[in-house]
Amino acid sequence: MVNFVLVAGARLGAWAWDEVVPYLRAAGHGVYPLTLSGLAEKQAVPAGQQTHVQDIVAEVERQGLRDVVLVGHSYSGIPVGQAAERIGDRLARVVFVDSSVPTDGESFASVWPDGGAGVKASIAENGGFWPLVPAAHYDGEGLTDEQIARLVRGSTPHPGATLTEPALLAGVLGELPATYIQCLLAGAELDDDVAELLNSKY
Repeated sequence: MVNFVLVAGARLGAWAWDEVVPYLRAAGHGVYPLTLSGLAEKQAVPAGQQTHVQDIVAEVERQGLRDVVLVGHSYSGIPVGQAAERIGDRLARVVFVDSSVPTDGESFASVWPDGGAGVKASIAENGGFWPLVPAAHYDGEGLTDEQIARLVRGSTPHPGATLTEPALLAGVLGELPATYIQCLLAGAELDDDVAELLNSKY
């Protein structure tokens, strides 16, 4: 039995894991879906990149968890990867689900092909937040109409500073016990930063 701390991607909260939680609990695991600051029910809380890292570390410590599997989806792979480094021997494994991975000194936005210019412009135009996406954003992702409606209904604008502030790593991410799950709907090719992480491990 391990303890899963589940962190969803940009604009989402702990609710995004509602369909996953029962399966993990039925298998006998501890399950702790987490909403990051500035999102969902914590929408009013100011947040930067390191706020999100601390949210994850604090949840592990608050719950007194050991044998922790940190799971990060999409954007949240960046704070999850940093938190994995900081929880020390509490960590059993970090799992990146079709996610970004942290690179020391780089932000979520900076690794985009345009260097993050589009993301930064969108944040500037929307009061410091990355805006919501329409239902059409989820076309072709194998989701039902009901699932798409739930994503649109539950999403909140994402605090921009978490996307533009750099990750801070003390060591080499590839030295952590890690699994990367690449969803084929996202394409067969890995991002350069993900390929580098995998190549450092195998």
